[in-house]
Amino acid sequence: MSSDHRIPTKDPPEHPSSSSNHQKQLPPQPQPLSRYESQKRRDWNTFIQYLKSQNPPLVMSQFDYTHVLSFLRYLDQFGKTKVHQQACVFFGQPDPPGACTCPLKQAWGSLDALIGRLRAAYEEHGGGSPDTNPFANGSIRVHLREVRESQAKARGIPYRKKKRRKIKDDADVVVKKVAANSSSTQN
Repeated sequence: MSSDHRIPTKDPPEHPSSSSNHQKQLPPQPQPLSRYESQKRRDWNTFIQYLKSQNPPLVMSQFDYTHVLSFLRYLDQFGKTKVHQQACVFFGQPDPPGACTCPLKQAWGSLDALIGRLRAAYEEHGGGSPDTNPFANGSIRVHLREVRESQAKARGIPYRKKKRRKIKDDADVVVKKVAANSSSTQN
């Protein structure tokens, strides 16, 4: 008998193949963040950096809704939405035929979503009760409403709140259509 024909009984120690040994070697991987959670974290970090850049620098316990409003105004410089001023010849036109020098600003929808994410992040970072949340302050809601209305006027498109469809009415329509179809097929 030659020693070349060995029957392997176990994996060599330097090459473990069993899943239990393999799992013990790797640290547990954290779940990847959802798109919303990633945006919320990025927005929070941006806001905290903004506070630190103030003179004097602010910490989370020192800011209030006025700092949130100044942050929203600061973000306008990075906006991509053309908002025509009242003196502009294109004011009130949904599709202006030419270029103008009106400023680019953050779109209302982007600001509204940002405030929602920052409101949630504030509460997650130990900011206190929802009643004391500076992102939920009435002044923020007023500012967002003014931004929405001014952008709608500048484009000549009035903002209309979407009306909810009543489920009961839709069900009645479906029942009536089924009844009408079944009576027409019986004739």
